[in-house]
Amino acid sequence: MKHYLLLSSLLFFFLGAFAQMENPVTWSFESKMVSDTEAELVFKAKIEEGWKTYSPNQSYGDDVFGPVPTGIFFDEGEHFEVAGALQESSNRKEAKEPLFDDIVVAYFKKSATFTQRVKVKDFSKPITGYVEFMACDEEKCLPPKGVDFSFSLSAPAEKKEAAPEKTDRTGAVEKNNTSSTTAVAAAESEEEPPAVAEGQPMMLDANDAAAKPGNMTDPVSWSFSSQALEDDLYELTFTADFGGGWTIYSQQTDENDGPIPTAFNFEPAGHYELVGQTTEEGKLKSGPDPYFNNAVVSKFVDGPVTFRQQIKVADPSQPITGYLTYMACDDSQCLPPADVDFSFDLAKGEAGVAKIDPNTGLKAIDQRVPSIRETYTSPVGQCGEEAVARDQSLLWTFVLGFAGGLLALLTPCVFPMIPLTVSFFTKSSKDRSSGIRNALIYGLSIIVIYVSIGLLITGVFGASALNTLSTDWIANTLFFLIFVVFAISFFGYFEITLPSSWTNKSDAMADRGGLIGIFFMAFTLALVSFSCTGPIIGSALVQSATSSMGPFVVMLGFSTALALPFGLFAAFPGWLNSLPRSGGWMNSVKVVLGFLELALALKFLSVADMTMGWGILPYEVFMAAWVLIFGAMTAYLFGFIRFPHDSPVKKLSATRGTFAFLSLALTVYLASGFMYNEENKSYNALKLMSGLAPPTAYNILLDKVEADQDIKSKYPSFTKCANNLDCFKVYEEGVAYAKEHDMPILLDFTGYGCVNCRKTEEHIWVKDIVKNKLEQDFVLISLYVDERKPLKEQLFSVPQQEKLRNVGNLWADFQIVNFEQNSQPLYVMISPDEQVLAAPRGYEEGAQDYAEFLECGLNTFRELQDVERETLGNR
Repeated sequence: MKHYLLLSSLLFFFLGAFAQMENPVTWSFESKMVSDTEAELVFKAKIEEGWKTYSPNQSYGDDVFGPVPTGIFFDEGEHFEVAGALQESSNRKEAKEPLFDDIVVAYFKKSATFTQRVKVKDFSKPITGYVEFMACDEEKCLPPKGVDFSFSLSAPAEKKEAAPEKTDRTGAVEKNNTSSTTAVAAAESEEEPPAVAEGQPMMLDANDAAAKPGNMTDPVSWSFSSQALEDDLYELTFTADFGGGWTIYSQQTDENDGPIPTAFNFEPAGHYELVGQTTEEGKLKSGPDPYFNNAVVSKFVDGPVTFRQQIKVADPSQPITGYLTYMACDDSQCLPPADVDFSFDLAKGEAGVAKIDPNTGLKAIDQRVPSIRETYTSPVGQCGEEAVARDQSLLWTFVLGFAGGLLALLTPCVFPMIPLTVSFFTKSSKDRSSGIRNALIYGLSIIVIYVSIGLLITGVFGASALNTLSTDWIANTLFFLIFVVFAISFFGYFEITLPSSWTNKSDAMADRGGLIGIFFMAFTLALVSFSCTGPIIGSALVQSATSSMGPFVVMLGFSTALALPFGLFAAFPGWLNSLPRSGGWMNSVKVVLGFLELALALKFLSVADMTMGWGILPYEVFMAAWVLIFGAMTAYLFGFIRFPHDSPVKKLSATRGTFAFLSLALTVYLASGFMYNEENKSYNALKLMSGLAPPTAYNILLDKVEADQDIKSKYPSFTKCANNLDCFKVYEEGVAYAKEHDMPILLDFTGYGCVNCRKTEEHIWVKDIVKNKLEQDFVLISLYVDERKPLKEQLFSVPQQEKLRNVGNLWADFQIVNFEQNSQPLYVMISPDEQVLAAPRGYEEGAQDYAEFLECGLNTFRELQDVERETLGNR
């Protein structure tokens, strides 16, 4: 949720709400059972005096800008379902909200209670999710915040009189024709337990260890192993060990008449198929069982018991997973059916119980590879380079901010203020030196104000959320809409302004004089110029939000450019005479910025489109839209198009004419992006559009190049990646193929929204000295860290202690726990036995350097091969 919070914070910055780090709302959670299968989940908010939070049910529509309603979002699961609508407490009020243009909103003060009824199917699994809410007082709103919750519910105790209940694998209780008694209620009170009918076992609650004699909660232990029988035929072995009078039941037992039989459930997957039925071996007895109304049952009366299942495997690198269900009874009691998750790694010859995180109930995974971690810091080969050139990246971030500041200077909100402000300092000061000093303080105050905003964003959200923001589809879709609004504002159809009360208060503080007065003069400039600088600041912040230091550095660059003229012109007043006069040209600057905002808006929509696979903005559509936008800008600069605040262009000035012809040249250049590249069987990627346009392979008009179907039938993730290169999108499959063909691996940590990834693919990988090596010498594994395709089941990362919900989460976790980096691109060469061959590489320009990087790893791999052959020859 952190990236959603950052998104909301940026949005409210654009609209003028400077949030402070406060926490006026605290949450508590309760639950109570209202029937055997239904529970009420209660969410209570305690709200500080003067604050309010908002009802989930609002009358204003989605197209109205208003506060974020409280939302309760459940993690999906088959073990429960929501029953009915969310109920609110009676202290709900409605009134006009001044912070949001007096729209009518529903809100709560002091406290709020929300109740949601759920129907529980499996009490062994927790019900989890998060509450999202916004808090506002009379002056400001805090960014929306998420609070995780987890409910662990217990099935209610129930009286039984004759026969035991039986439980299905989800934990739902079914009744027999006659009822039985239980010791559960007694375990929860000091009363004597109800009498058990003679000769009947007790059915114990799986969540009540105290009710089980001797606290024996797990009388059966399971172990797993695998054996290769033929090339693609394997045998999986499941062994149950138990004793002490306990029994488990054969697969052949009819669950409709008696206890739950042992059953094996394999997770469906395309890389294997079951061969025959699961066989069983052990001390088996069959006959009527008086404990279950004389139903005929088959049970194993002593361990060990062995179950075997043969499977035919297409890809041994992929795990075989699933769960088994069994029920254990002794002479006096039966435990509820239990599920045991299993996992077989045939490639490594490992098998075991799938680990479950006790706090979340999710399957726990640890993707750390010891051989990778050991050789990452000390690669096998003594060549390569450092992984990421962060200093260079931050330098360009500063340049981006500085350029934005220079553009802001040319807008009508800022440019006229330069001579007025400088003249004020030079004329109102006692001498020239004090005037220069005051102007410098004024400039430094501008820097402090804008840098503080960058530090606030960095400190609150950190690197992880900032990096995730750049590829999140919701964030990018909202940025697309925001940039379109900015563009329309720059075109002159309306203005984005801050409340006048803010400006008045700041102006009053400026009248005090001294250092504080100068500071608030700078703050007043920031407020009154917001309609021009806000969109530029917003654009710069969004572009820089992939690095923890990005917002700080970009705001430092922006404010430095904005403050520089005030100090320089105060020191050299004569320079003021060289400034052009204010006039209509400043509105033309705003309109041109509007066209640029509109073009950049499509970049964000493109990231969302590629991440979610909507297919609405392929390469041809994107490039055509840019050609139209810059064609329209060319027409505007030549005077063929006018906007609300424009005067007629009677004569084309030299400056405007120069920019008009440059815009025309850019339009023609963009149109050349539709030229066909015969070598790559795709469009000709333009260097200027690297990281802005979608990859040329993402198109709708050209014939799609298919991957080798023989390889794909064995390794389903095998496909065509950038420049129609063969690649794998699942790490284990790529490693298995590399082992099969004894080839080195190039790990490509990438993303759909990664600008520098596109630059590498479109301008380095296409060069013959690089492309030939990628095609002939390496197995390419491209792992997209922003892939939003949900995993078959949520996982829990043991090293990071985080939930993994989608494929991108999985590969981002793999990168972080093995390489201690979360930035892309990252290129790592490893051997088939997972040793790092050379120091990894981040983004660096130059095809020759990249080719030398690949050659370094290839030579190291060949040296390893020579050593291995020599070792085998000496045996």
